[in-house]
Parts: sequence; structure tokens; C-alpha cells
Amino acid sequence: MKKLSDFVLKMEPSVTLSASSRAKALKAEGRDIIDLTLGQPDFKTPEAIANSAVSAIQDGRASFYTQASGLPELKTAVSSYWERYYGYPVNENQVLVTAGAKFALYAYFMTVLDAGDEVIIPAPYWVSYVDQVKMAGGKAVIVEAKQEHDFKVRADELEAVRTDKTKVLLLNSPSNPTGMIYSKEELTAIANWAVEHDLLILADDIYHQLVYNGAEFTAMSSISEDIRARTTVINGVSKTFAMTGWRIGIAVGDPELIGAMAKIASQTTSNPTAVSQYASIEAFGQAVSKDVESMRQAFEERLNRIYPLLQEVPGFEVIKPDGAFYLFPKVEEAMRLTGFNDVTAFTTAILEEAGVALVTGAGFGAQGHVRLSYATDMESLLEAVRRIKAWMESRQ
Repeated sequence: MKKLSDFVLKMEPSVTLSASSRAKALKAEGRDIIDLTLGQPDFKTPEAIANSAVSAIQDGRASFYTQASGLPELKTAVSSYWERYYGYPVNENQVLVTAGAKFALYAYFMTVLDAGDEVIIPAPYWVSYVDQVKMAGGKAVIVEAKQEHDFKVRADELEAVRTDKTKVLLLNSPSNPTGMIYSKEELTAIANWAVEHDLLILADDIYHQLVYNGAEFTAMSSISEDIRARTTVINGVSKTFAMTGWRIGIAVGDPELIGAMAKIASQTTSNPTAVSQYASIEAFGQAVSKDVESMRQAFEERLNRIYPLLQEVPGFEVIKPDGAFYLFPKVEEAMRLTGFNDVTAFTTAILEEAGVALVTGAGFGAQGHVRLSYATDMESLLEAVRRIKAWMESRQ
């Protein structure tokens, strides 16, 4: 008897989680490994948030099921947060709380896509977008955003791949893996194109507060009412508030679509973890704003310190990002210098021989790149870049 479906046999595992698992395995063997794979802040969750979770446990509020779409109190907190950071109000029926932002994305695709519907996705892209579209029966249509264009696409490039099956445009700004941010003017041109062709917009804003060196984040959904009406925003607590393990995502958009996504949640995850929801009420308040800014400043300092050092690594071509906490250097020349023609083999060699765990660009739709996260301490980052440079020099 065949145990596994054709679908799951064809599915690719997450390259970020695979790279992290390999790094952990080598560490368990006693190897000195610096892990720059996962996109998670290395800070503790702010104390006020943790305390609110403890209180919810102690007084019994965290012991029960909540509404599948999320606690009303949390939706109210999200609404207040939205007015502060997005500049427009949202009602409770426009907010869905999910078991992580990744599940919010999955629920969205399952809600809007029929077999054969197309989703336009700029590459480099976050590793799970394409497989999630496939899970929902859709087709991912990839548009390359080149490094020489700051990893950003234009409306005319999107128009070149649009068909009568195109239904959704997905845009992630600040971007994982590139860290680049679309300007208001760039977003307006792209969003107006989507409106003109009656497309839905999925805006992944999970890194919206992590911007550096004077850069500004613009929410596509804030540009106009016409754009907002067709835009669903995905956000959450993981990156901004150092809460990756708490697994709380947020979707905000059209009430009919949000209600349908809630049906998906009710038949799959039920409600998000109650204690995490109570913690998130505190996160979306204003009491932790100083903690958030402190973390943001630390990421900015790390970026400014290691970016020029990475530029000195032979064969690494890197542009300075505006947000998130990743660098995404082009390593085609570095591969040529070291005799590699496959980027995954190249990153594996750096791990095995230099003791630095990076993520292959192959999983992000960018074969000639690697991703490194600077969401770790400065000492480790400096040592990691030193090791990579020394390894490159020794291999030439």
C-alpha cells in the first residue's frame, strides 16, 4: 500500500529549517558552529508581555478555548495598533488571529484560490509562498527582481506575466530575504496596476517596524480606499516583539474574506493558543514601545557594522538593505573562485569547513545568492564574517 500522497512527495522542505537543523546537528556533535540561518530575534520577549502571559495562566484565563478567529480583546488591541501604525481604522470583523503568520498566509491562499488560479510572486521570495500556493491548487508565477534594481519589481514587469488566470499579487516589504523596502511611489504604481486589472493584493508586512538608517515603511493598504478594499495584510508578533515561539499571526482585510479565512482556521487549528493571545494584547499596546525600539536599534547597529565587512569578502556582492534582519549577497563570483557551480553545495562547504551556517538562495528563487541573518549577537556576527573571508581566501 502506498503510504504517502503524490502531493507531499513532491513538496520541498523549508530550506531555512533544513539549514538550521543541520547546524544544530553539527553543534550536537561538538562542532563550533555559528548559526546565521533562522529569522528570529535573539532577544527575550519584553518583560511586560511575558508578565501578562503569566497573569493569564495564574488567573485561569488561558485554560480554555477562545473564539476560532481570536479573542475580541486582542482584536480591539490590533485595531488600536492599526490606527497608530497604518493610519486607518479597522473593525473587529476585519481582523483574524491565527496560529502564526505562516498559517494566516495558508488560510488566505486556501480561501481565495481555485485550481489553476495564478499568484504573481516577485523573487527572491520567502521560502513557503510557492508551496503554499500549490497546496491551494494555484500556480505561482515568478517575476525576478534583480539585485541591480534593488530587488524590486515594476508594474510593467508584472504586466508582462499577467494572464486571464491571474488573481493575486503578493508583495513582501520589508522583504525576506533581501531586506529591501518599496517606496510609497513604487507601491502606488504597483497597486494602481492591480486595481486596474481587478487583482487581489496580499501584503506581507511582518517586518514593518524593522527599518533602519532613516528608511520609511509604507503600508500598501494605506495608500487609498480602492487599494485597501482589495488588500489583505499579513502581520504578527514574531519579529517586531521577539515572539517567534508564541505563534500569533494577524490577517486584516475585507470582512467577507476574513470571515472565510476564519472558517479555514476553525476546521484546522481551532483557536490560536490562548496564553499567546493574552500576551499579544500587551504586545500590541504601547507599553513595550521602548523595548521594540531598543531591539530595532540593535539590529541597525549590527547591519551597519557587518555590511562593510561582508563587502570585503572575495566574490561577495552585497547591497545594503533597509529593513528586516537579513543580508542577501550575490555569490556567483565567490562560487567561481572556489570551484562551485551549485549554491547549495557552496553553502554546505562553508558550513562544514568554516563552521558558519548560511541558507542557500535556491529556496528563495535566487540560485546565485545566500542569506545570512544578523539577528544574533555582534561578536558571533563579526566572527562569522571573519571565518567566511578566511575560508574564501584559503580556497583561491
